[in-house]
Amino acid sequence: MEDQKEKIFSGLSQAVVDMDIDSAVYFARKALEAGISAEEAIVYGLSNGMERVSKLYQEDIYYVPELVVCGDTMYEGLNILKPHLNKTHKPLGKLIIGVVEGDSHDIGKNIVAMLLEAAGFEIHDLGTDVPLHHFADKALEVDADIVAMSSLMTTSRGGMGNVIEDLKKRSLRKRFVMVGGSAVTAAFAQRIGADAYGPDAFAAVTLAKKMMLQF
Repeated sequence: MEDQKEKIFSGLSQAVVDMDIDSAVYFARKALEAGISAEEAIVYGLSNGMERVSKLYQEDIYYVPELVVCGDTMYEGLNILKPHLNKTHKPLGKLIIGVVEGDSHDIGKNIVAMLLEAAGFEIHDLGTDVPLHHFADKALEVDADIVAMSSLMTTSRGGMGNVIEDLKKRSLRKRFVMVGGSAVTAAFAQRIGADAYGPDAFAAVTLAKKMMLQF
């Protein structure tokens, strides 16, 4: 049984790296047929594959287009496994993510959301060009742990500071705030009072995990 599990985990992981959707679906179904829990298949298979993809990205072997297709592949496997997750399984945390008002660039945000979901977070994706008050509205609605914002435009990034002020006014500032995007710098994040700045998608996952350890 252990050899079979390892073969299935390896198959799921490799499917993500190879951007092979058919294999991801095949091995996800094989995992369920073999009595492997959906949680194990996701963590040791699909998520492991995305970790390998992150290394390829950091080594400049994979670029953004490959990340997107690898993510699509992972999601096809997740779609098979998600209905079989243990109902008592708790997410690492609840996270709201969106591109601030005035900016409609979503590729980076989508990759961050995908990797955070693969890491075990419950994601509430507000999309792009998000009215600033919607971040605090949603944080209150779902009792979010982390509010993540991105911007690729210097003309819209200033809205991030307004969101933080809105969270303060509503006594929601205990939520961690993480910012990123090509228009954002570590200095800018510090200036507006954000808790963390993610220079890339993989750093964002690491930072989100560290934040959850502080609760």
